[in-house]
Amino acid sequence: MADADTLKSLNGLLNGIAQKVYYNKLEITEDLLKNELYPDLSQEEFHALHEKMKGLVKSIASADMDQAQLEAFLTAQTRKQGSSGGLSTEQAAALSRFWKGHRVRVRDSLVSQSRWEPGLRGLSWRVDVQAASSGRGGGSGEGGEASGNAVALLELELGRQGEDSDFVCLEFDETKVNQVLKKMAEIQESIDSIVHKS
Repeated sequence: MADADTLKSLNGLLNGIAQKVYYNKLEITEDLLKNELYPDLSQEEFHALHEKMKGLVKSIASADMDQAQLEAFLTAQTRKQGSSGGLSTEQAAALSRFWKGHRVRVRDSLVSQSRWEPGLRGLSWRVDVQAASSGRGGGSGEGGEASGNAVALLELELGRQGEDSDFVCLEFDETKVNQVLKKMAEIQESIDSIVHKS
C-alpha cells in the first residue's frame, strides 16, 4: 500500500510540475504540491525532490526525447543511485509513463512559449467598389454609379497565446492584389518543391 501511495504522489508531483511550468497554471505552487502530496516530508526534503524532478522533466522536454532516448537517459540516471542526483527504478518508471502521456502537449507548450512574434489567428476580407458621384451635391453619393475602382480590404487578426489580439487592416487595388497573388504562388511553389523532395 505504501508503494502505491508513493507512486501516486510521484505521479501527482510530475503532473503538478507540468501544470505549473508548461501549462501556465499559476495556482499550482510548490507549497500546494508539498501539502497535498508529501505532507510528511520536511520542507527541505520536498524541495530537493521537487527540484530534482523539475530538472529531469525540463531536460527531457528540452531535448524532446523519443522513447529510446528517454530509456537511455533514465538508465543513466538510475546508475547514479549512489549520488544525490540518482533515480530509483520506480521514479524512472514514473517519469517514463509521465513523458509518454505528456510529450505532445509539453512540446506544443514549449513551441508556443518560444514564439517571439505574434501568429496569425484569423483573416477576413471584402471587396468595396467606389461609387462615382453625379458631380452635384458635394459627392453625397445619391444616384451614384459604380466607377469600377474596386479595392480589396483585408483584416488580419494577430496575437500571441494568452494575449489579446491585434488587428491590421490592409487595402489593395487590383494591381497590388495581383502582386500578392503572384508572390503567394511563388511561396506555394517553393513549399511544394521542398515537400516533394523529402
